[in-house]
Amino acid sequence: MKHFLEKYSFGVCNYLGEKMGIHASRVRLYFIYLSFVTMGSPIVFYLFTAFWINIKKYLRDERKMTV
Repeated sequence: MKHFLEKYSFGVCNYLGEKMGIHASRVRLYFIYLSFVTMGSPIVFYLFTAFWINIKKYLRDERKMTV
Protein backbone atom coordinates (compact mmCIF):
# COMPACT_ATOMS: atom_id res chain seq x y z
CA MET A 1 0.00 0.00 0.00
CA LYS A 2 2.78 2.45 0.91
CA HIS A 3 4.60 1.81 -2.38
CA PHE A 4 1.39 2.38 -4.36
CA LEU A 5 0.64 5.67 -2.57
CA GLU A 6 4.19 6.97 -2.96
CA LYS A 7 4.24 6.07 -6.64
CA TYR A 8 0.92 7.70 -7.53
CA SER A 9 0.75 10.57 -5.06
CA PHE A 10 1.74 14.13 -5.85
CA GLY A 11 5.03 14.05 -3.95
CA VAL A 12 4.11 16.91 -1.66
CA CYS A 13 5.35 15.23 1.51
CA ASN A 14 8.65 14.29 -0.13
CA TYR A 15 9.08 17.83 -1.41
CA LEU A 16 8.31 19.42 1.95
CA GLY A 17 10.50 16.92 3.77
CA GLU A 18 13.46 17.71 1.52
CA LYS A 19 12.97 21.46 1.93
CA MET A 20 12.70 21.24 5.73
CA GLY A 21 15.37 18.57 6.14
CA ILE A 22 13.14 15.95 7.78
CA HIS A 23 11.96 12.52 6.66
CA ALA A 24 8.90 12.42 4.42
CA SER A 25 7.11 9.89 6.62
CA ARG A 26 7.21 12.40 9.48
CA VAL A 27 5.60 15.04 7.23
CA ARG A 28 2.89 12.56 6.21
CA LEU A 29 2.21 11.78 9.86
CA TYR A 30 1.85 15.49 10.68
CA PHE A 31 -0.57 15.93 7.78
CA ILE A 32 -2.69 13.06 9.06
CA TYR A 33 -2.74 14.37 12.63
CA LEU A 34 -3.50 17.92 11.54
CA SER A 35 -6.28 16.73 9.25
CA PHE A 36 -8.03 14.98 12.12
CA VAL A 37 -7.56 17.86 14.56
CA THR A 38 -8.61 20.63 12.16
CA MET A 39 -11.35 18.72 10.32
CA GLY A 40 -9.45 18.43 7.04
CA SER A 41 -8.18 21.95 6.40
CA PRO A 42 -4.56 20.81 5.68
CA ILE A 43 -5.96 18.94 2.69
CA VAL A 44 -6.54 22.31 0.99
CA PHE A 45 -2.88 23.23 1.63
CA TYR A 46 -1.80 19.80 0.33
CA LEU A 47 -3.77 20.19 -2.91
CA PHE A 48 -2.50 23.74 -3.43
CA THR A 49 1.09 22.57 -2.91
CA ALA A 50 0.57 19.65 -5.30
CA PHE A 51 -0.73 22.07 -7.92
CA TRP A 52 2.24 24.40 -7.35
CA ILE A 53 4.78 21.54 -7.63
CA ASN A 54 3.23 20.37 -10.90
CA ILE A 55 3.29 23.90 -12.33
CA LYS A 56 6.97 24.27 -11.38
CA LYS A 57 7.77 20.92 -13.00
CA TYR A 58 5.88 21.88 -16.14
CA LEU A 59 7.71 25.22 -16.40
CA ARG A 60 11.08 23.54 -15.79
CA ASP A 61 10.36 20.96 -18.52
CA GLU A 62 9.20 23.71 -20.86
CA ARG A 63 12.48 25.58 -20.40
CA LYS A 64 14.48 22.42 -21.13
CA MET A 65 12.61 21.92 -24.38
CA THR A 66 13.23 25.48 -25.60
CA VAL A 67 16.97 25.39 -24.90
